[in-house]
Amino acid sequence: MELIGKIVEIGTTQKVSDKFQKREFVVETKDKTNGYEFVNYVKFSLLKDKVNIIDETFLYLEVKVSFNIKGSKKEVNGETRYYTSLDAWKIDKLVL
Repeated sequence: MELIGKIVEIGTTQKVSDKFQKREFVVETKDKTNGYEFVNYVKFSLLKDKVNIIDETFLYLEVKVSFNIKGSKKEVNGETRYYTSLDAWKIDKLVL
């Protein structure tokens, strides 16, 4: 899947283990419907070797993010919980 918007936040790389690291960033999108503007903030994750495809030079730029949606189900204290993650694998700077 793909999403176009402006990067408004870039987190630091988190080392989870010797073989796994992650970095999160947020993209702002704006949709206009019936004269109203709706702003959405979408948080993505970069995993493993993909953490280096973004740096601070991307902040406040328009980009196209290519990503996969992943979902999981976990039992926590007898309760079923569902989690959704948006794992980015490519970020293109856009010239508008």
